[in-house]
Amino acid sequence: MRCLPVFLMLPALAFAQPGTPAEPVRVLNGAIDMDVHDGRLRPVIGVENIEVMRANRAHPETADNIGWTYNHAPMLAYWNGKFYLEYLSNPFGEHVAPGQTLITTSVDGRNWTMPHTVFPIYLLKEAGMAMMHQRMGFYVAPNGRLLVLAFYGQAPNPFNEGGIGRVVREAFKDGSYGPIYFIRYNTHAGWNEKNTTFPFYTASSDRGFLDACNALLADKLKTMQWWEEQRNNDDGFYTVTGLQAPSVFHRKDGTAVVFWKASWSALSNDEGKSWSKPVKVPSIVTSGAKVWGQKMSDGRYAMVYNPANDGIHRWPLAIATSDDGITFDRMLAIHGEVAPRRYMGHSKDFGSQYIRGISEGDGNPPGTDMWLTYSGNKEDIWVSRVPVPVRYKVDGPVSDNFDKLDAGGKIPDWNIYRSQWAPVRVVAFPSASNKSLLLEDKDPYDYAQAVRVFAESKQTEIRFRVFPHAAAKGRLEVEVLDAGGHRPVRLVFAEGGHVLKAETWHSVELRVNASAGTYDLSIDGKSVAKQVAFAEPVTTVERLLFRTGEFRTLPNRQSDRYAGADLPNAGEVVPMAAFNIDDVIVK
Repeated sequence: MRCLPVFLMLPALAFAQPGTPAEPVRVLNGAIDMDVHDGRLRPVIGVENIEVMRANRAHPETADNIGWTYNHAPMLAYWNGKFYLEYLSNPFGEHVAPGQTLITTSVDGRNWTMPHTVFPIYLLKEAGMAMMHQRMGFYVAPNGRLLVLAFYGQAPNPFNEGGIGRVVREAFKDGSYGPIYFIRYNTHAGWNEKNTTFPFYTASSDRGFLDACNALLADKLKTMQWWEEQRNNDDGFYTVTGLQAPSVFHRKDGTAVVFWKASWSALSNDEGKSWSKPVKVPSIVTSGAKVWGQKMSDGRYAMVYNPANDGIHRWPLAIATSDDGITFDRMLAIHGEVAPRRYMGHSKDFGSQYIRGISEGDGNPPGTDMWLTYSGNKEDIWVSRVPVPVRYKVDGPVSDNFDKLDAGGKIPDWNIYRSQWAPVRVVAFPSASNKSLLLEDKDPYDYAQAVRVFAESKQTEIRFRVFPHAAAKGRLEVEVLDAGGHRPVRLVFAEGGHVLKAETWHSVELRVNASAGTYDLSIDGKSVAKQVAFAEPVTTVERLLFRTGEFRTLPNRQSDRYAGADLPNAGEVVPMAAFNIDDVIVK
């Protein structure tokens, strides 16, 4: 009997070498559960999620003084002792004119100025208004000048022949801005200095500005971000075409690595003058949202993106890290919240998306933190302060009394979710020497949240004190979670309850036994409940959570981005709920 050979059809990935043109990077252990907003990922310890701008059509003075509700594609830089954050804005939805670009600044990254328009509405001479689209917002030139950039195009398709051109202006140290110029036209669409409103940059008499613009035009790693709007390469300006929203970082060996949307990547050894053939990396599971890569302050590498192949439901915002910029592992959550989308609009996808950090050369903030910016539901603008080195585990007991922290300052080892109308901060209460953590909430659709990761254990004792400022208003939910975000212990101190008296400090003690699947609860030294069965089974616990609202599961993967209507009273505050937390002990 003749034996026939057997050929095994193995995937190409099995033969590719990570770090080579065939597979520029590889992501290990990148699976998530999209049925929950945090993907069942552990959080990066100490992340502070900060809402910079909360869209408000009813009261623009609380948002941006404009009241438009499509806000998206933020960019970030650090220059002259300040963070600069740029984003585009439309009245209701994506690719719907008119459009403009706004900027807000911050000294510390945590407190931001009222946004102001940096590129205004562009009136088309043949009637109508343009929209804005940008893949690049800032450039710190070799001579130290800060350029701000954006792109004007025609709605609903600002690309290729629908595009007009890229504009630039200079930011000055006193907070003012120079004139607006075009730096590159969509000439194949017929646009030039004779039929556009703003002059070409070469008309400037400022030698330093001209030098900065020319340096940018010669930088292939920066200008590769421009191809998407132009989508024409008749003059050979671009070395790689056809892909969207590149993000570039350098490995330790000097090789430049680029991430595009939809899992594409490539390598360059000559600063972007040429690239390896772009490949779709199988282990990067993502879709139409952006991917961000950078070298962190500790010499390791970060890759931040939405690890889901569903481009409409973009959650969580996750990070994978690497020692060499080649193999990325240990996926963790940076932003695992998806608040309700308050305003309807065209193509307003759900989630924290279009992630960007500070590009190489665009500034280095003090300290070791990594700073990121993104939009929430293409509606609100956020930043995240990510402590470096990136950690997900805690060893030893926890004892936090907040007394040595600055009021309003950073809160080490706590994961803070802080929206404009639901802040979380350290305050001098009950006194300057006896501080505490304050959670406030006047938002009808969002909440304040503070999470403390502790050492993973089967049995743990948790103690804290809580001070309700208004027992008849709002609610405080306290939960104990496992590594996957399961919620075995759930306490609710809600309106109309009689357990906690207002304007009084109360001591709460939990004894959690994951082996038995039960917990005991005492308040002010009195036993309230014993051997309460877990709400869901877990084998260990490792997180203590405080939240001023109910746990949410919507939107979910079935949520239609075009279904529903504006949420009622989305621009109005509700009565304030306020709770102080102090003396958190876990052992």
